[in-house]
Amino acid sequence: MMALGATLVADDRTELFSSESGILARAPETIDGMIEARGVGLLAADSCVARVALVVDLEQVETDRLPPHRTYNLLGRKAPLLHKVEAAHFPAAILQYLKGGRSA
Repeated sequence: MMALGATLVADDRTELFSSESGILARAPETIDGMIEARGVGLLAADSCVARVALVVDLEQVETDRLPPHRTYNLLGRKAPLLHKVEAAHFPAAILQYLKGGRSA
């Protein structure tokens, strides 16, 4: 996602907290601004606090071409949920989902 222009929130561990604007995510202070690149090492990266707009379950593989709308309960609030798509376009599709939402 970062290669497509996304900003790092957190790698490996993420702190979630509720606010008036929704559920927010940030990196714990000890790993803020760092991301692991396997075979390369720990890399420095700009990071941010972000509103959680989507949950992606990477353990569940999507089998439907046009999946149903799903939600995930996160700190008592519902967030849209996608299952992992095993195709090269998935990161770009997530980015477009975040930019424009889902039509159907």
